[in-house]
Amino acid sequence: MSKKVLIVTGDAVEALEIYYPYYRLLEEDFDVTIAAPKKKKLHTVVHDFADWDTFVEKPGYLIDAHASFAEIDPTQYDALIIPGGRAPEYIRLDENLPKIVRHFFEANKPVAAICHASLVLETLPDIMKGRSMTAYIACKPGVEAIGANYVSEPTHVDNNFVSAHAWPDLPAFMREFIKLLNK
Repeated sequence: MSKKVLIVTGDAVEALEIYYPYYRLLEEDFDVTIAAPKKKKLHTVVHDFADWDTFVEKPGYLIDAHASFAEIDPTQYDALIIPGGRAPEYIRLDENLPKIVRHFFEANKPVAAICHASLVLETLPDIMKGRSMTAYIACKPGVEAIGANYVSEPTHVDNNFVSAHAWPDLPAFMREFIKLLNK
């Protein structure tokens, strides 16, 4: 039976950070569910690095959320991915999401968070305290504020948890996540 992976996100998810993991997991024949605050078509965004001091944002593709957070029973899934973009800043406010994410950490199932996904993890300081992780550099203060150790490397593995800076790190991020999933 194929392992089941849950991807939690919302509107303004970074396009590469949802499409790359989604299709990479399908390629490996995993069963993948995308969940969001509402079951709907999600708008993605493209974050690119131009000559600005920060990234620029452009509209991206649409992608379907297969389920709402309220419909998700995390015990039915083997692993979790949290993409970045701007989605994490508001999906973390959904009352169902922290409970979903907490389950994966407490059950020691593989969890992957990239870029601004660390904003979701800020809702679980008791889980993250003492863990080591990386994230987009602008998220470093939030990572440290919840008692986690910010690591500067582009991709980092801490037991069952894989984290990465941003979409340029997707190959290593997914390679490490799939290793955990196949254990």
